Amino acid sequence: MIRLDRIVLREIRLPLREPFRISSGEMRERRILLLELFDADGAQAWAESVVDDLPNYSSETLDTAWPTIVRVLAPRLLGRSVDAPSAVHDLLEQDVRGHNMAKAALEMGCWGIAAEQARLPLARLIGGTRERIATGISLGIQRNVHTLIAKATEALAEGYQKVKIKIAPGRDVDWVGAVREAVGHEAHLMADANNAYTLADTDRLLALDDLNLMMIEQPLAHDDIVRHAELQRKLRTPLCLDESITSLERAQDMVTLGAGRIINIKPGRVGGYAPSIAIHDYCETLGIPVWCGGMLESGIGRAYNVALASLPNFTLPGDLSPSARYWAQDIVSPEWTMDAQGTVRVPLDRPGLGVEVDRARIEALTVRTEELRA
Repeated sequence: MIRLDRIVLREIRLPLREPFRISSGEMRERRILLLELFDADGAQAWAESVVDDLPNYSSETLDTAWPTIVRVLAPRLLGRSVDAPSAVHDLLEQDVRGHNMAKAALEMGCWGIAAEQARLPLARLIGGTRERIATGISLGIQRNVHTLIAKATEALAEGYQKVKIKIAPGRDVDWVGAVREAVGHEAHLMADANNAYTLADTDRLLALDDLNLMMIEQPLAHDDIVRHAELQRKLRTPLCLDESITSLERAQDMVTLGAGRIINIKPGRVGGYAPSIAIHDYCETLGIPVWCGGMLESGIGRAYNVALASLPNFTLPGDLSPSARYWAQDIVSPEWTMDAQGTVRVPLDRPGLGVEVDRARIEALTVRTEELRA
């Protein structure tokens, strides 16, 4: 039983070690929305909303999620008894369209509360079976192809099991081809377009077929299924849908239309753990591989991703890079690390998220707070 009596919202500013650029823009500092949830029986858990500063990945931003949580979503939970965390998603979904990232922060926080109550690691609570997660790295668009080659080569030498290369028109076929030539035919490479193309670019995307890529992620519009199906019929390389998959129903649409062969499950994008697990289970029954993408989360958001990726059908390396990949100092202890084999350990030796949140560091980084009570 979960009965929240207090929720604290915090905005922190966490500087990136280096700028991260995709087709739609560049980020140097991450504005992060954290939630601290308190249950009436004394259990407490942290959660993170993966909203961005600007609406360039999703229509949501930190400045839309904050009031939505305060005015609409949190009042549905505060002071209300909920039998299990699996019921929270439907409670938040009723008559509230969109705002999946705002919903996910509250919903996943309730799973964190439930893990603390049960004295179980979060991964075990949701049915995770893996003790280590294969890890990939996401390389933003670089200033030149030589830098990209160097970073990809270095990442593979460090043990990363997949290198995701962000692409955009003019920085795509030749750039990825140069990396392929440098690292060899067998290295696990993929390309991520973040919606930068249209069907008018089909010939350019078809040229990627010759580069032995694991997948091409979300080349077309963020909400498209139909045109991806047309493109997939022409490509040998599997398409992986990311932004287009916002629910189980959208995953079913992808399969029905043949719009992709792989799904990147980001729990924030789909509204939390309940829909993430439903998509995972659906894909598992059909033999469709899934993996867990990242949204430049802090160590708190990373904890939820690692636990989710311990489910059995997360068979492809996820974007679960160690803390030091993005942050000079994370907000959890121990920080997330990767071994020489390119895996991240699932923390099964303690209940809840498996990491200690550094409250003093969070306090130092906080720029605003708001406390809600039942």
